[in-house]
Amino acid sequence: MLYGYENAMKTKPGHRDDVAAILTSGADGLRAAGCRLYVVALDTSDDVTIRVTEAWESKEAHDASLRLPETRAAVARAMPLLTGEFTTHETHVVGGLGI
Repeated sequence: MLYGYENAMKTKPGHRDDVAAILTSGADGLRAAGCRLYVVALDTSDDVTIRVTEAWESKEAHDASLRLPETRAAVARAMPLLTGEFTTHETHVVGGLGI
């Protein structure tokens, strides 16, 4: 069973595309870290919300990915552009298309 996350974050006005670009810039390296699915989506209900859906081989693989230098650098670049409004839901992925 895969370990998953459903995240939503709010950006400061005018910075949603910048944050989306930061989040997608390191996606290639996630596969080697154990990521099976990583989707960055712009919410259609407003112009400041980004949603990220992830599926990982394990919780440990996800936790280890947060310690990678490239992940830490991306987080450092994105943080000043975010409002701090962030929600996360942990999930156990049972299947689906693209997994």
